[in-house]
Order: sequence, then structure tokens, then C-alpha cells
Amino acid sequence: VIYAEVPSLHAEISVQLLFACEYKRIILRLEDERREALLFELEIRVVDEHISWRGRFHKDLSSQQLFAGTISRTNFFALAARCTSGIKVTGNDNEREIAAKRIWRNADAVCFDVDSTVCQDEAIDQLANFIGVGGEIAKCTQRAMNGLVTFREALTQRLAIMRPTYDQLETFAMTHPPLLTPGIRELVAELRRRQIDVYLVSGGFRRLILPAARLLNIPKENVFANEILFDEHGNYADFDRSELTSDSGSKVVGKPGVCGLLKRREGYENLVMIGDGATDMEASPPADTFIGFAGNQCRESVKRGAPWLVYDFDTLRRQLH
Repeated sequence: VIYAEVPSLHAEISVQLLFACEYKRIILRLEDERREALLFELEIRVVDEHISWRGRFHKDLSSQQLFAGTISRTNFFALAARCTSGIKVTGNDNEREIAAKRIWRNADAVCFDVDSTVCQDEAIDQLANFIGVGGEIAKCTQRAMNGLVTFREALTQRLAIMRPTYDQLETFAMTHPPLLTPGIRELVAELRRRQIDVYLVSGGFRRLILPAARLLNIPKENVFANEILFDEHGNYADFDRSELTSDSGSKVVGKPGVCGLLKRREGYENLVMIGDGATDMEASPPADTFIGFAGNQCRESVKRGAPWLVYDFDTLRRQLH
């Protein structure tokens, strides 16, 4: 963002900004294209869901350039993913991974995404295939998972296309049992053995997620997901817009909303969010860390943004020891 505003500054500057941080001041001594010394000053503030910055770079007090701006949390992540395409960060990533592993080993609660994380497939896509509109729905899912549209927009679009009836949803649920990702049973069992609370937090549909919860011995009270509403004839009417998981883009809704609620209600000190998508990554903070799971889908935005990326659940289970 800063480089775009100050194109004459011939330098690569990388700043790792976490939303848990409220203020950061950076001073760098750089050289321009003529090898002349420059002083670069930057102040970054995080207020609610926005980042604002102001700064200047100069050779002396009589020659300086000022810049300032603001950006929302959602747009920041989308822009950062585009701007860092192809760039590999090393040092900061290692520090972030070490911190994430430390929180994981001391976790008192773990929230799992379901589609493409706990389960190998995307249940909404499978339901769409069952109804006969799979191609259109898969495109919507991909845009949502990569953070290109808000989750509420994607959910509205997908359900408007599918319009599942009550009978279709029930038939699908009874004929398509959950396809659990290898290693998830063992990991959840180990977490429960250690008396670590486990939750399923999904933008999918509760009717399709409860069977997976039963297989993993997770109580239904620990499942946060969306509810489809039907009219008196069993036709699709809407979805329950009061569910936290029916929206995204703010700390008070979506997966951040669920994680924040759990931390306030239960007093968790080390709550971990695990998932494969951009909406999972948005949950930290208030989740104390995010672990990207790429065992079923490896999404570029998550690969770049996750403090720690794993490809199987055995890795997580071993780290507990």
C-alpha cells in the first residue's frame, strides 16, 4: 500500500502487522536510486476494523514527502494477498510460526472449520451437485474462500441458485455421510483427552455438519453453523441471518464473532482457529492464533497469511507432545 503511494521510494519494505497490535512506529534509514540517504518514518494505528497510517520520507527537513491513508480490515487482507503474490517472507514467518506453535501447545480451546478441513470436501458444493447446479456454486465457493467477496454475499448467491427444499436437504444428508479427513478423529480424541474444548465453526449448514460432530463425539452445543429456513410446504425461504456464521468482515460476526463470544463466555486464554479459508484466517484475532490447514485445499491467500501452515493433522497431534 505504501509503496504504491510513494513510487519514487526505491526500496522493499515489509511490515508484519497483526490486528492485536494497536500502534506501531517504524523508522528506517534507506538509500534512494542515487545512493543518497533517506529517512523513512511510518506510524500505523489499528482502530476497530480499520488500519490508518501516516508517514514521511526525507533527506532533510526542507525536502520531504508526506503520505497518509486508511483501509478496512477486509480490503487490507484482499490487497495484501494481491500485493505479496510471488513474494516469500522468511524471518518474520519463522517467528510467527514459533509463536503459533507455542499457543497450540498451550491451547485450552480449538475451533475447527469443517468443509475442506475436518471433512475432505465442501458440503455445499456436494449438495449443489446433488441438486444439479454444481458448476455455478463451485465458482461462488472459490471466490468466498479466497476472500474476493464477503461470506454473506457468497452465501446469499449460492442459496439463491440452489434453493434447496427440505426433502432435498434431508435426502442428501442421509445418503452422503461425512468424509472425514485422515487424522482428525485421532487429533480430536487427543484434544479431548487433554481436556481441551473442541468446537466446529462453519459457514456450512448445521444439518450437514451435525453428523460429523457425532462421529467426533463433539456435542451439538459446540457446533456453530448456518440454518436453512423453509416455508410450510418445505420450499426454501431464506437462511437464519441472526447466526454469527452467516456473515463476515467484522469482529462481531462470522468466525471472529464466534471466537470472541467463546473467549468472553468461557474465559479461554489460548483459543486456536484451524481452517483452510480466508474466513478462517479472519478469526485471529480474537482467536489467539490461526493455523492454516492445506491437507485438502491449499489456498494461496492462506498459504501467504497463516502464521503456521500444516498439511496433515498428525503434525498437529505430534506438536502437542
